Amino acid sequence: MESLQGNFLISTSQMPDPRFRERVVYMCAHNEDGAMGVIVNHPITDISLSDVLLSANIEVDEEISFPPVYLGGPVEMESAFILYTSDYDTQNSMKVSETVSLSSDPKILKDIAVGRGPQHYLFLLGYAGWSPGQLENELGVNGWLTLPAEDDVLFHTPDELKWKKAAEKYGIDISTFGDVIGSA
Repeated sequence: MESLQGNFLISTSQMPDPRFRERVVYMCAHNEDGAMGVIVNHPITDISLSDVLLSANIEVDEEISFPPVYLGGPVEMESAFILYTSDYDTQNSMKVSETVSLSSDPKILKDIAVGRGPQHYLFLLGYAGWSPGQLENELGVNGWLTLPAEDDVLFHTPDELKWKKAAEKYGIDISTFGDVIGSA
């Protein structure tokens, strides 16, 4: 199977795991060792990025408005990741696509706190992971629709609309997407 790195997984009505109902996963890695992605449309309402920064003893510029913290997935929820645009550069990152990178480098948080970080980013706790062959099995039972990722959906679409908008970019109404399956 071709790598899904840099693509969206959009849950369908056949998704058996309720943790992924109406979720959009941005795939960060997919190879013979398994797959890793982050949910990009599930903000956590009881914690802010400002809270996270202050708890890490990172001084925050009071003039900066921070985006929400996201639940990136059910695996290792104590692990933090920053998914960000490539306008920002750091050595400790993984290039996911030409325009998006992933890192857990605390230097990025320090730069974000004072307005020197990436122009667009998501701060995520946890990730979604699949062992070798597991994701391919889920794709085989129609739990996911795979589509090319769009940075506009990732960074500029309201969270409550990402699930529908990611599919609409390719002419698919995901809310009525039933027995029809496949990749676009």
